[in-house]
Amino acid sequence: MKTSQFKDLTSTLAPLLRDNVDTDQIIPARFLTATDKKGFGKRLFMDLRYEEDGATPKPDFVLNQKQYKGAKILLAHENFGCGSSREHAPWALIGAGFNAVIAISFADIFKNNSAKNGLLLVELPQSVVDEMHADVLKNPKEKASINLAKQTCTWKKKAHTFTINPFVKKCLMEGLDDIGYTLSFAQEIKRFEQATI
Repeated sequence: MKTSQFKDLTSTLAPLLRDNVDTDQIIPARFLTATDKKGFGKRLFMDLRYEEDGATPKPDFVLNQKQYKGAKILLAHENFGCGSSREHAPWALIGAGFNAVIAISFADIFKNNSAKNGLLLVELPQSVVDEMHADVLKNPKEKASINLAKQTCTWKKKAHTFTINPFVKKCLMEGLDDIGYTLSFAQEIKRFEQATI
């Protein structure tokens, strides 16, 4: 199956300076009634973004601040995406307009779910991530550029290299999930089947 192909991305950042942001904070469990990907973006960080009435925005939360509107990169911190194995977490981030998340580290299950759904995760050293957070607070218009082919994230004219699983990279660049990747070998599979009959 197809997901969106990841193109080179240049965008402002939405800084979420919190450690151990779990999947229930990303998308609260009470909203997990749907099985398709539509509509989760508006529920992203629901309990962090709104007061208990679910309608009054908390002015100090990053996604409610106009200077960070339109950012396609979420700048997180340590152990982002910990908690349960719900795929709805990357669905919510993508639905809210994010194409990538930069952090010091990510929970393994969240990593796998993000890869399968076309969300790029970029791990950078703590010194770099902390510098980016400090810079964005001073200048929200500062932009990062991510080049997946070269595996670089450029910030203030300095390119930082990140690692990524080659299989995940291929799928992101070609817009494939696991099924789509398998189907890309349809001709080879057909030849193998014919040869073994």
